Amino acid sequence: MRDIFIADAHLVDPEDPNYRRLLSFFEEQRGRIRTLFLLGDIFEFWMGYRHTVFAPYVPLLEALRRLRESGTEIVYVEGNHDFHMGPYFENVLGCRILPDGGPIDLDGRKVFIGHGDLVNPDDRGYRVLRRFLRSRTLRRLKNLIPPDWAWAIARWAGRRSRGSSSERRAPVDMLMAHARELFAEGYCAVVTGHFHDPSLTETESGTVVALGDWIERYSYAVFENGRFELRSY
Repeated sequence: MRDIFIADAHLVDPEDPNYRRLLSFFEEQRGRIRTLFLLGDIFEFWMGYRHTVFAPYVPLLEALRRLRESGTEIVYVEGNHDFHMGPYFENVLGCRILPDGGPIDLDGRKVFIGHGDLVNPDDRGYRVLRRFLRSRTLRRLKNLIPPDWAWAIARWAGRRSRGSSSERRAPVDMLMAHARELFAEGYCAVVTGHFHDPSLTETESGTVVALGDWIERYSYAVFENGRFELRSY
């Protein structure tokens, strides 16, 4: 069976085209996927609460539950919009959670998967923010903030972010430099999200896959028969 890698859907409303398209894709894949790798920013915003989930995401969570029941393992790499995944992902879906990405084994091949937000070592401002967002302090504060408030704050911050920055484009040189370091550690492939341009590069040292997005390109990667392939749905 094959493995599928998806990132950067930034889902908000179940009526949005990209949301509906992802639900259809998951339904088609039931019983056909060995492992589903979600490489971050599947949600426009997610922090896991102990006893509740955000209502707009119930259709997606149900789709993931059906995939899990069909035998698919789910691995979730936290992004910069979804972190502290919480009880539903850990207990109900039985996900393997990788907050910072990390190694996986694909048929004996050592592969590194990450969201991609740590590719730039010089983005110190973001790294400071990232450490706070993943800190125990925020985890404790989260439990004091009603979910509706957290949702409203996140939606406001998201609108401001989109209004002040352009769409992310893959910094090819930086991504390749990041991959070369990992190849030197024994990895044969690097798969990343975060950059909304899909690309697949084969080098003498290994394979580099940037997944693109599930907003306009509906791109994803498949690992099957020992090879990666980029596809669009």
